[in-house]
Amino acid sequence: MKPEAFAAVMATGIVSIAAAQHGYGVISWPLAMLAALGLPMLMYLAAIRRRSFDLRSIDTIVGLFTYVAACAVVAARFAEYRPVLWILGALGLAGWTTLIPMLLVRMRRLGPIGLRDRARGTWELASVGTSGLSLVFVAEGIMFWGFVFWGIALCLYGVMTLLIAWRALDDSEVRRNVPPDHWILMGGAAIATLAGEHIYVALSPGPVADVVRVLTVVTFVVASVQILPLAVTSWRQMLDWPAVFPLGMYSVTAYGLTVETGWNALIVVSHVFFWIACVAWVLVVGVVVRRIVRLTSGHGLRPR
Repeated sequence: MKPEAFAAVMATGIVSIAAAQHGYGVISWPLAMLAALGLPMLMYLAAIRRRSFDLRSIDTIVGLFTYVAACAVVAARFAEYRPVLWILGALGLAGWTTLIPMLLVRMRRLGPIGLRDRARGTWELASVGTSGLSLVFVAEGIMFWGFVFWGIALCLYGVMTLLIAWRALDDSEVRRNVPPDHWILMGGAAIATLAGEHIYVALSPGPVADVVRVLTVVTFVVASVQILPLAVTSWRQMLDWPAVFPLGMYSVTAYGLTVETGWNALIVVSHVFFWIACVAWVLVVGVVVRRIVRLTSGHGLRPR
């Protein structure tokens, strides 16, 4: 089991939310149930295999932020059930408070050059998980911490993006073969936009709300301008969970931004990206099933 295994729950949950926004309950509810069942199952598997995780590696630490994000996404999907929202929010926060100090220690030990040489798209998961908790805090009505976590998420996104860009400028191989986890750069900006949208809607009109609105538009633009380059350079690698989640998140964010700005054209954008994410989800599930069949047949477990 990989540390970032919870990305499957993230992707399933966010596509479920996008489906619900567009009125596709027949799609949304089965996906919501899969996410709700998948989260505790992966938690159990992670618990029994925790000794296999190399917690000295920064890649392991950032990968485990998928757990934080998965808790936040499932909490958001079932936000109308307040106990679920609070329980999953608490679980996600517990994971975050454990992982953040570990991440900072490992970043300090690596130093600037070490960070540059190892930076990759999955490092944005720290920002994604933090933005997710911001959304949970806002849904719970705890605006102060929602605002604080949103600010932390933006800072993490900025730092990680600079490191990834630095590595890309220094390493031509990264530029030629863009890995699928670079899609998380787009997803990180999209979920930061969504958190900003929710904060803006909850705020009273005034200077603070105006600043939040500007920042959400900026982060949405940052997410949007990455789509075409990513599609051109790594479209063959979209069949993986790190690409499905950002596509679904962009759909949800575009839908939410319509409420904030009144730009109704974004509804069409949201609808298009929902279907792209939905198709990508189905294809990734097919890839996963095929891998499982190959694995079981290789061990003589395939039924005859």
